[in-house]
Amino acid sequence: MSERLLRLAQFCVDLRSEDLPPALVTQAKRHILDTFGAALAGADSGVAEQARKVFVGEAGKVPVWGTGVKVCASQAAMLNGVAAHALELDDTGGCDHSGAVVLPAVMAAMTLLSQPVSGREFINAVVIGYEVGRRVLEACGGYSAHNGAGWHSTATCGVFGAAAACARILGLDVRQTSAALGIAGSFSGGLWAFIHDGSQSKKLHSGRAAEGGLLAARFARQGITGPTQLFDDVWGGFLKTLALATSTPEALNAGLGVVWKLARCSIKPYASCRGTHSAIDALGLLLGQLNVRLDQVEDIHVSLSGFLHDMCGGRDVTTLAGAQMSLPYALAARLVQGHCRLQAYDDLQRNDPCMGQWMSRIHLEVDPLLSEDGEPLVTLRTVDGRQASLCVDVPLGAPGNPLGDGVLEEKFLDLATRVMPPEQAAGLMEELRCIEQLESVRTLERWLA
Repeated sequence: MSERLLRLAQFCVDLRSEDLPPALVTQAKRHILDTFGAALAGADSGVAEQARKVFVGEAGKVPVWGTGVKVCASQAAMLNGVAAHALELDDTGGCDHSGAVVLPAVMAAMTLLSQPVSGREFINAVVIGYEVGRRVLEACGGYSAHNGAGWHSTATCGVFGAAAACARILGLDVRQTSAALGIAGSFSGGLWAFIHDGSQSKKLHSGRAAEGGLLAARFARQGITGPTQLFDDVWGGFLKTLALATSTPEALNAGLGVVWKLARCSIKPYASCRGTHSAIDALGLLLGQLNVRLDQVEDIHVSLSGFLHDMCGGRDVTTLAGAQMSLPYALAARLVQGHCRLQAYDDLQRNDPCMGQWMSRIHLEVDPLLSEDGEPLVTLRTVDGRQASLCVDVPLGAPGNPLGDGVLEEKFLDLATRVMPPEQAAGLMEELRCIEQLESVRTLERWLA
């Protein structure tokens, strides 16, 4: 068996609660809370409702969060994963959208066991999922390299995180966990083709990765084998196939158990692609710095990388997905509406002629000297000839500039109450605050229906 794959599997099996730094446990709980909020709000979205109709009439016992629907475990992983990513409110910086992949998979995996899963073991599995999904992405060369090649890493790399987390929940040994990761490699897939027309396929990627990871672990549990040289330099290997020119295989194990990948993840304050957040922050600061109202703004110039321009430079906002991937729309929303929360992306706002007028005054220019991972430089000009420029290197929600606990809980309640009464949302939040003390995490299900 490949040494790299073996070490990754051994880590998944051996990790103990006491190995996790207290700050990491706290951050894991924040991401769990945030993902549940995003998924509950997403359950009310058009794409989630359409996805549920696919399985109408198929029996099951596992709840689809925020609804009265029950399906089988694999379908629950899929549908809750779709809902978690449906509104672009889920966390980033892992596989990329690790929460929307890992949490639905783990919650579904627990329903397959006769014994309870404690809150501490649940956190272990979630941390493992974030860890493995991100490490596979870094082995592909990192976010901009892998996604820039046309792969959507939430799907291609997320399936490994889901498989690792489910393998831990199901109690797989090292051999079985290695098999689960190997099988996950064959389930990997997901393309950025949606970016050209704002299609809904992106929203399916997180659910498909959650479902694929769960199935990979279940197959491995039954003794089905996966390729043991998955990450080696062999024909048909994952890295040689999906990341031939950019792979960094040593990233799979570098600092394993010391450098925690969850610690680099961000929680979103805005209902848009993470690539737009730095510019949104910069514009807000510039408006305050120049002390200008909307009618005093002449135009906005954004100097950005070619990668970010390709990903977020679109101006077709006829669909929700298209608007949420559009940097010009995000800045217009911040100008006209004063915020980029979910309400800024509803049909009424997207079809407002005023938004289109302001988008025409937002100019994007690719800076060939800017690294693909670099944040954009935003310049605001006023009608009286003043101007100022700013680049926000650490956007709000990043580990170096985190959302306060109060803001995070406000976000959760605002999202959860879209599908449930306030007292039910508050009860769920209270239980999630002390999730590590739960003897059985399945008690959460009574709040999620």
